Amino acid sequence: MLKSKTIIIFVLAMSLVMGMLSFGIAAEKQFVAIATGGTGGTYYPLGGALAQMLSNNVEGLIVTAQTGNASRANCNLISRGQIETAFSQANVTYWSYSGTGIYSNEPILTNLRGIASLYPETIHIVATKASGIKTIEDLKGKSVGVGAPNSGTAADAEIILAAHGITFDDIKVDYIDFNEVAQRLIDGQIDAGFTTAGFPTSSIINIATKRDIVLVPISPEKSKELVEAIPYYGATVIPGGLYKGVDEDVLALATPALWICDSKLEPTLVYKMTKALWEHRDVLEKVHSQGKNITLETALGGMGIPLHPGAELYYKEVGLIK
Repeated sequence: MLKSKTIIIFVLAMSLVMGMLSFGIAAEKQFVAIATGGTGGTYYPLGGALAQMLSNNVEGLIVTAQTGNASRANCNLISRGQIETAFSQANVTYWSYSGTGIYSNEPILTNLRGIASLYPETIHIVATKASGIKTIEDLKGKSVGVGAPNSGTAADAEIILAAHGITFDDIKVDYIDFNEVAQRLIDGQIDAGFTTAGFPTSSIINIATKRDIVLVPISPEKSKELVEAIPYYGATVIPGGLYKGVDEDVLALATPALWICDSKLEPTLVYKMTKALWEHRDVLEKVHSQGKNITLETALGGMGIPLHPGAELYYKEVGLIK
């Protein structure tokens, strides 16, 4: 009888110990989110793949990707402590951090920190052929989707239009995301729309399968003017044949996409996430063609805000920072 009681006590004690260990293991889990963009852009698929890859390769870390309005909205989420990391355009991130540019009258978001520069985001200006729009000047008086409120696309639209002497008061503005731009163009409810995303972007592919479209070019003169005036803009070309019905190359502007985070994140955690990104970046290449442009050699390109100390440590280890 005594032996049986001893065995029972031993089993109960072991169960208690195992339960405490299990609780300890569960308590060690860390949860991080990545704010991406709408489902019709490039942030969304790459953000989802990055979240899964980090969860698979950083022990004890669970990462989720969240849709959103992107760029400035994502910067605001980090600033308010509502999300840990996000994707954002380089120019918008720099203006948000420094309180300059189009955000000179907005709160300065000083807790933004950089993890990596990812790939170029190209500013597409897409219109239906039926609209008769061929140049940016032709947008005056038209119905134009300029991106979601507080998005990088809306900022790009405002800047590019202003360079051509057009304000939002001169057009019929629709603050709508990529998917809504696509649907309204297909339905004939708007004439044109702006989309800033790594090409090819699914929303424009969708439009081109259902309507005859044109991609409106920026002139070489205006491109040069804006590249010289606006931080982190660069000239690029949208290749002919990328979208149905657009057979010629189209001159456009681009800006780097950044992965950014809250300065309050632990350096060890950010170091591990940065290391995982560059050791498993091939996962991203399988999800979207822009994944091939996510390279260690360009990891610091267009980084207009301070690096997070955890990311900086990794780049020093691999010799990218001396």
